[in-house]
Amino acid sequence: MTAITKYDRLEATGLWRASPDKQRVDVVVCIGDATLTIKDMRDQALTHWSLAAIERANPGKRPALFHPEGDTTETLEIAADEDEMIRAIEKLRKAVERARPRKGRLRGFLTVALLAAGAAAAAFLLPDAIVDQALKVVPAVKRAEIGNSLLTHMQRSTGVPCSSPTATQSLVELTQRMTTDEGPTYLAVMRAGVKDAIHIPGGVILLSRTMVEDYESPDVLAGYIIAEQTRRADRDPLRHVLESAGTMATLRLLTTSRLPDGTLEAHAKQLLIEDPAPVAVAPMLARFEAQSIPSSPYGYAIDVTGEQTLELIEGDPLAGVAQMPVLPDASWVRLQTICEG
Repeated sequence: MTAITKYDRLEATGLWRASPDKQRVDVVVCIGDATLTIKDMRDQALTHWSLAAIERANPGKRPALFHPEGDTTETLEIAADEDEMIRAIEKLRKAVERARPRKGRLRGFLTVALLAAGAAAAAFLLPDAIVDQALKVVPAVKRAEIGNSLLTHMQRSTGVPCSSPTATQSLVELTQRMTTDEGPTYLAVMRAGVKDAIHIPGGVILLSRTMVEDYESPDVLAGYIIAEQTRRADRDPLRHVLESAGTMATLRLLTTSRLPDGTLEAHAKQLLIEDPAPVAVAPMLARFEAQSIPSSPYGYAIDVTGEQTLELIEGDPLAGVAQMPVLPDASWVRLQTICEG
C-alpha cells in the first residue's frame, strides 16, 4: 500500500507492557508490511501487531495508548512528542481496515436479495397467513362483538330486528330446532333490507320477514337457514369480514383486538347488496338429512319450476318419509306475526 510505503522507515520510542502483571519496558516501534513491530533496545522483535487490528484506548489524548483489538491487557504507550508516529498509526490502521476484504459484503447482498424475495412472497402470502392466524385466535366473544357491530350498522337500512311478546318465543323454538353440534345459531328476522338470509360472525343469521310471512310452512325458512349454515361452514363469516377489511385492519384486530368502525360499516353495506356465495348441494343435502328437514320445499322456493334446483328436489332425503314438523303449527302461526308489532 502507498500509505505503508510512505511510513516504512518511520520509527519511534515507546513503553510496552505485555500484560498487567509485567513491567513496562522501553521499546522501539516501527512500521512494517501491514504490521507494527515492537522491538527492544537490542533490536530484537518482541511482538507484531496488525495495523488493522489496533485500537486506541484514549482517542484524542496524549500520550497515546494503543492495544491489540479485543485485548486490553497488552498496551503500547507512545509519548506526546512522537506526534508523527501517532498520526501514522492512526492513518495506517484505518487505511488497512478499508482495504481488507469484507466477508460480510456477500452476506449483505444475499440478505438484501432474500429480504426482497421475502417481501415479494409476503405480498401474496402474508395477507392469507394473517387472516388464518386471526381466525385461530379471535375468541367467540370477540366474534359476537364484531357481529353485533355489523348488525348495528346494518340497522340503518334494515331497521331493528322484529319482535313481539307472542312471536319471540316461537323464534326461540326455531333457533333451538336449527342449532347443530357446530355451535348455536341465533336467528333475527329483519324488517327490511335483507333479501333472503345473511350470516354474520357470532353464529347469527339474519332473515328477511318474507321468509316467515310468505310461506305456508316453516320448511322453506328452515331451508334458507340450512343453506346459510352450509355456507358458513365453507367460509367463516369472520374470514369474509377480514378479507374485505384488508391486511392492516386484520393486523389491528390481532394487536388491539379491535376493527376500525369504518371497516365494519363498509362491510355491513357490502353484505346487504352482494350476492351470496354459491353453496355446494351435496353437503347441504347432508344437513337436510341430519336435521330431518325436507329439501324440496326450499328448492321450489328458489325456482318454482324446479329446473335450476333439480338436485335439491330429486335428492330430497325425506321424500316419502314421515317427518316431524320444523315447528308446531301454532308456533309457526305466531312466528308469522313477529314483524306486525
